[in-house]
Amino acid sequence: MQVGCHVSISGSIDKSVDNAVERECSAFQIFTRNPRGWHAKDLTKEDIDLFKSKLKASKIDRLATCAHMPYLPNLATPKDDGFEKSVKTLINEVERCAQLGIPYLVTHLGSHLGTGEEAGIKKLVKALTKAGQTKNDVKILLENTAGQKNSVGSDFQQLGEIFKQLKPEKKFGVCLDTCHAFVAGYDLRTEDKVKETFKEFDKHVGVKNLKILHLNDARGEIGCNLDRHYHLGLGGIGEEGIKSVVKFANKKKIPIILETPIDDDRDDFENVKIAKGYA
Repeated sequence: MQVGCHVSISGSIDKSVDNAVERECSAFQIFTRNPRGWHAKDLTKEDIDLFKSKLKASKIDRLATCAHMPYLPNLATPKDDGFEKSVKTLINEVERCAQLGIPYLVTHLGSHLGTGEEAGIKKLVKALTKAGQTKNDVKILLENTAGQKNSVGSDFQQLGEIFKQLKPEKKFGVCLDTCHAFVAGYDLRTEDKVKETFKEFDKHVGVKNLKILHLNDARGEIGCNLDRHYHLGLGGIGEEGIKSVVKFANKKKIPIILETPIDDDRDDFENVKIAKGYA
């Protein structure tokens, strides 16, 4: 089983591996830089070498690691300046992942800011296609959304239609977030409903394209479109549903990444331990 959480790079990027090992992760996700700004310092040779050597020593499979895009880029924006900055950041993040040997980069799909889904998808596909021209083995993973106002990609059929427009195909994959799927209207509360939801996902997107699973319970109820992650088994999805998702991902050998909160109820150490117990 490959399971872990998003870990901090505070101090230096190699510290992320230490944080993953400390939490007994067999998979993990990072930001490669400060996610709240546009500027990113170049990775040094020392940064890269330390990260790679620590990862090798950790015995965590490189193919169970991923990075996540920072918060500011919006790949579906109609604003030209914001679009160009977003595409530049996406390309830069793909290249940083390649330097570190991280095989997957997860990206949100963005907001069309009221211009309509068709216009937003057109910009998104343009951005992703441009980033897909990078000459490395990093796959860009499209993350399903929670169905917030002006977003695209919460509906599996639409997500599949976006995915099928992307070339070259080998440069792209999908990351499924359970919280986002649930609050977008996909039932994950029982074993039967989990099977139905993944059958629907497979029909439109293809389970073969699912490279990373974001395992999060939801603070909201089904179909509420509230993107608020919660502790495993304690939210709207609940224990039976989360257990069933873990078993599905484990059977398909899909790495599981938790993005659950850290608060007085639980920390990420405990959530990772609980996820392992659901296998």
